[in-house]
Amino acid sequence: MATFYDFGLHQQTVRAISSMGFEEATPIQAQTIPVALKGKDLIGQAQTGTGKTAAFGVPMVDRLREEVDQIQGVVLTPTRELAVQVAEELNKIAQFKGIRALPIYGGQDMNRQIKALKLRPQIIVATPGRFMDHMRRKTIRLNAVEMVVLDEADEMLNMGFIDDIKLILSEIPEERQTLLFSATMPKAIQELAVRFMNEPEVIAVKAKEVTVPNIEQQYMEMPEKQKFDVLCRMLDIHAPELAIVFGRTKRRVDELSEALTKRGYTAEGIHGDLNQAKRDSVLRKFKEGTIEVLVATDVAARGLDISGVTHVYNFDIPQDPESYVHRIGRTGRAGKTGLALSFVTPREIEHLRTIERITKRKMDRRQVPSLAEAIEGQQRLTIEKLMETVQEGEYTAYKSLAEQLLDDVDSVILVASALKMLTKEPDSTPVRLTEEAPLRAKKKKMDFRKPDRDRGGKPRHGKGQGQAPGRKPAMAFRGGKKDR
Repeated sequence: MATFYDFGLHQQTVRAISSMGFEEATPIQAQTIPVALKGKDLIGQAQTGTGKTAAFGVPMVDRLREEVDQIQGVVLTPTRELAVQVAEELNKIAQFKGIRALPIYGGQDMNRQIKALKLRPQIIVATPGRFMDHMRRKTIRLNAVEMVVLDEADEMLNMGFIDDIKLILSEIPEERQTLLFSATMPKAIQELAVRFMNEPEVIAVKAKEVTVPNIEQQYMEMPEKQKFDVLCRMLDIHAPELAIVFGRTKRRVDELSEALTKRGYTAEGIHGDLNQAKRDSVLRKFKEGTIEVLVATDVAARGLDISGVTHVYNFDIPQDPESYVHRIGRTGRAGKTGLALSFVTPREIEHLRTIERITKRKMDRRQVPSLAEAIEGQQRLTIEKLMETVQEGEYTAYKSLAEQLLDDVDSVILVASALKMLTKEPDSTPVRLTEEAPLRAKKKKMDFRKPDRDRGGKPRHGKGQGQAPGRKPAMAFRGGKKDR
């Protein structure tokens, strides 16, 4: 394995990386950093969890000049959370070099951002919409930009940012280096690369290098209409400390979190339509354990650093294998084991098989549990809590009361009644969820052959070139922009 001493980095960069605890480079870092340090354009096919932030952050910090107090580097990300996280990591990498990264995103006070920009950071990490706002106001100047990174490009495409990205790239000087990172390579992203990149080198991390071995992976097959009752049963059987339930759309997340609350679970949802204050509130409550189930879309969960998640439930199977790897990576962290359970309808079995083939990991099939098994799970949990109280020995204040009760009631009947009272029995409150259409497995090829250009790094801006739509074909996604 390559180490960060092998790349010929500046001493300040190596010192920062060492202080961050990095030793060996991950596969995407080992392949990306040498190419990026040469100033070449590149496409990295990788997802969160592979170390891609350092893969572009290390060469960016190393190549930029601290004596130039203008914006030299731009990183575009799909979500606010990811922008903040990337900026934090870049500032750690740059801590001894005198280069500063500033996160810019919607939901934050514009005047506060303008004030921060006047301090002249060398790197801007931004969501496309807010970056465009600053471009219009001329509070961000792009004339000195030398390096641009598109992070999680497929997610920005899914969120409808593709046109913003094209406009931003067309305004940045032609003599620049462009790095694009994406878990998948849909046609619109390929066309973006052809139009705005100069003979990019393609670097892909194999799925087997990013799956997490200490995650138990299971699936259950059932009709769409049974999924919610099965989810409730599994929550009763598993009694997870912290669980994330993934839904495919914002509407699905809203309906699921409301339905779980109706059934007596402490659950809240998070997706792209929530304002920043609400997102922060939900995440804080989840990390503190005041809510036990977080319901999320793929986009909303990107970049979240949440430890202690014991179970991940894929209520809707994800659209691509890379998203599956990202989702299940929320659990099984820091050497702990985790459980990932996917709910699959009969028409989605082939899609599941595609995920298994690409991740090179077979999921264990599990039978849908009965109502009796769900009750048994809650009874077991009650007994465990009762035994913990016995072991802790904090019951002396209740001993005399217990002795009085035992004079009047048979001991077995008394304990059985206490267990019944303490056990959460399955709730049958009726709920309504809008059905989602099943997914179909599909394969895509990458082709980065270039059309004729005026110059190597920028094509002629003609009609029809690179004008791919910002969304995939409709697949029963309703209610605004798709947010997986």
